[in-house]
Amino acid sequence: MRDLVVGAIMRNATQANLFSSLGPTAEEICRQVQRILASEEFHAPQRGRNFLEFVVNETLAGRSNFLKAFTIANVVFGREASFDPQNDPVVRIEAGRIRKALERYYLVAGQADEVVITVPKGGYVPHFEYACDTPALNDLENARIAERPDQDHPLQGTPSEALPVGRGLRYGPVAACLLLLLSLASALFAAWGVPGRSPLSAASVPTVTVEIFTESSSTDSSSDIARGLRDDVIGQLAQLHGIVVVADPSAGDRAAAVDYALQGGIQMDGSRLRSVARLVRQVNGAVIWADNFDADLLAQNKLEIQAEVARQIAGAIAQPHGAIFRAEAAMIARPAQKADLDAHACTLAYYSYLQTMTAQNHSAVRECLQQATRRHPDNATSWALMSLVYLDEVRFRYKLGTPSSAQPLALAAAAAQRAASLAPDNPRVLRAVMLVNFFEGDIDKALAAGTAAYAANPNDVEVAGEYGLRLAMSGKWQSGCELISIALDKNAGPKGYYEAGMAMCGLMRGDIQAAEQWSRISDLDGNPVRHLALLAILGAAGKMDEAKLEQDWLRSHAPALMTNIRQEISLRLQRPEDQERFLDGLRAAGVAIDLPLGR
Repeated sequence: MRDLVVGAIMRNATQANLFSSLGPTAEEICRQVQRILASEEFHAPQRGRNFLEFVVNETLAGRSNFLKAFTIANVVFGREASFDPQNDPVVRIEAGRIRKALERYYLVAGQADEVVITVPKGGYVPHFEYACDTPALNDLENARIAERPDQDHPLQGTPSEALPVGRGLRYGPVAACLLLLLSLASALFAAWGVPGRSPLSAASVPTVTVEIFTESSSTDSSSDIARGLRDDVIGQLAQLHGIVVVADPSAGDRAAAVDYALQGGIQMDGSRLRSVARLVRQVNGAVIWADNFDADLLAQNKLEIQAEVARQIAGAIAQPHGAIFRAEAAMIARPAQKADLDAHACTLAYYSYLQTMTAQNHSAVRECLQQATRRHPDNATSWALMSLVYLDEVRFRYKLGTPSSAQPLALAAAAAQRAASLAPDNPRVLRAVMLVNFFEGDIDKALAAGTAAYAANPNDVEVAGEYGLRLAMSGKWQSGCELISIALDKNAGPKGYYEAGMAMCGLMRGDIQAAEQWSRISDLDGNPVRHLALLAILGAAGKMDEAKLEQDWLRSHAPALMTNIRQEISLRLQRPEDQERFLDGLRAAGVAIDLPLGR
């Protein structure tokens, strides 16, 4: 198949190149595909290689609009016409593997390659760009280093011929890990060695200004889109909690208070449009995030493009786990041990805790939020997050090592009630109310709060994903799993959380293969309940040897869970028939399950 597809790519290369003035030519793209496939450092199975060749070929042939899960599954993976992407994640999983394989290739073997190929999350259309297409960013970074020659650069010691300055700053997800290193290092310089924000002032809510978007042409169309996109970005950011949008930083003394500037530009090539955006820390000029977004004016109208790009930009920089939160978190060391830090520092500490969820981090963030609510009793966000931290002692008690007690749930309910009294329409507050009611067993109130949270801001992927989980676990599997899938497509965090939800979706609809795939990519990371779910899935699949390994792990690391299985499952799955399907998988794996009371 490879020879046929590569031949097709080369033929399409001679037809047209829609990206001629914006990026690599079709011939350059074709040569790069062959270079990647020939490299020993491109770790992908044959069907993954077929996937990459197919999506590149279709894009160069001008058929990117047809790159949907159904098409790829039928053509590349030989699925039947009855293929349902919601029930079979094969395309999504393979796309994730290809993204990782491409990232590894460019970090190990492809550092000097001129053309970068990525498959951005949220779709299957590949993106092509030159490795060093950001001279302005390169100059900015060189200037930043020159100003402080005595400071260690995060990439110091890397041979220039292997990793040119600015390579780590190119746009696109392939350089995500290098961008993160740069943003963390820049944040620490800003916090401890650069005039401007001190560690104490870093705890205040960050401020952002959206600059006027530049245009590559003087057409009325590009001018309209540039103005409209800036307005839409401001509108999206203004809806989010945890940041302040400054419309005119030149007014009064506001210029000194603006922490970040979002800069952008519009480039057009016929009907093709590219929106370029980057987030710059004002105190030192460090670029902490950059990306671009392509669209076709023949496929979408201007208003649709503006709204979609604005939503993606706002989500990437200002949602929890976004660029601003990551950069701000890097500026604050051990916030719970610094009595002078405020509520925003504790918010950052909470989202950092979600990435690791250790007992030590849990205690630290709980203490931080307790101090914040005492010092700022009218801060609804602090109360909502404290509710979730207390609730974690119930739903993640085997991971955190917290004892069985009714007190954490009572404290979580009181904190959520306090948050709701302060900000009843805040989506994050409603999310806390939803979760507390769910684990108290009041499903009607839980789903009512979730519906209100989702209606208040459908673009908040964290809220949407959590609402989807509660819908699914309440027995509304179809609608719930759809929302979970959307949260995954939009890269909602924390890592592995929604993948575990998709594993449950697969188990409940009887797709055991999909359930196992999702469970294994959810990064179990020592979470006993996730190991228990995998054990049930393996039991349903009849994989007894692998099931025994999981059972041995659970008996060694979470013996209390293995003696309390029915209660833990009933806490999460509300319908008796769903509970029994889960327990049937455990029984098939050889786990003895006590009968419920009354039977």
